[in-house]
Amino acid sequence: MVAVFAVNFLRFLLIALEVAIIGRVLLSYVQPGGRSSLAQFLVMVTEPVLAPIRRVLPSGGGLDFSPFIVVLVLGAVVRALP
Repeated sequence: MVAVFAVNFLRFLLIALEVAIIGRVLLSYVQPGGRSSLAQFLVMVTEPVLAPIRRVLPSGGGLDFSPFIVVLVLGAVVRALP
């Protein structure tokens, strides 16, 4: 019973992180400055995950592919959970 709860809670957290990353990407198109409290919150939540990937990836000519990579990995992890 506890294991099922733990797996479901982990799945919820990973999906919430995916949604936050997608929200950050969409918000960057609408509000590039990111001065709203929602934008600041999304940066605070997602930056610890995106920054290490961004350092490893080569420069994409002005495009940031780190959200795409992280969402793909998180989706694979969520699907791999029992």
